[in-house]
Amino acid sequence: MNTKTNSYQDGLKELRKNLGTMLPEDALAVFDSDAESLQANHPSILKLQIGDKAPDFSLSNAIGKTIRLSDLLKKGKVILTFYRGSWCPYCNLQLAHYQSALSEIHSLGAQLIAISPQTPDESLNIKEKNELSFEVLSDNGNIVAQKYTTVFKNADAAVNTMTALGFDFDAHYSDDARELPIPAIFIIEKDGRVAFAKAEGGDYRNRVDVSEIINVLKK
Repeated sequence: MNTKTNSYQDGLKELRKNLGTMLPEDALAVFDSDAESLQANHPSILKLQIGDKAPDFSLSNAIGKTIRLSDLLKKGKVILTFYRGSWCPYCNLQLAHYQSALSEIHSLGAQLIAISPQTPDESLNIKEKNELSFEVLSDNGNIVAQKYTTVFKNADAAVNTMTALGFDFDAHYSDDARELPIPAIFIIEKDGRVAFAKAEGGDYRNRVDVSEIINVLKK
């Protein structure tokens, strides 16, 4: 993959253009306002920093198999990405972007794991939709996410606008808390220490580019 020409920002520009034609102007304005509000209200996001010990966890994958972080680390480094859900176009863009670099990630001795609070069925949905060949895990109640990144309650305005557009937000989750993780990336070394930790702020439209991940793995 040429990360210089196939960056997340390139994909974001195309996505924004498409959303401008697909969504009513007032609906897109609600979502953009929500993202800007999260950016302003969450200046500090990460719960772990470089050098910290990453909390171990066990979560179900898209077909109900239990995946444990400590087991994965026996095989090499692990990249954790926390995302919102299969309904989020920016999450779909990010995960597809990472998928396009997966062979290089593997060649550098690392595995990629994506985590969201949505149900295993929805994890399977996002895997199939984006043809993802890495594990997508379900963190019901954001039990794991809150140890790594900030978790917040999704705004009523955003949920109500989704409902008006025909999207059932609550159907993606097994509880009604409407809590979501702020997207963040962590690279965990084999000894369980955090080698890289980054979030692009509360504005969920912005995500860590895979080129940054590749560069850290190469060091």
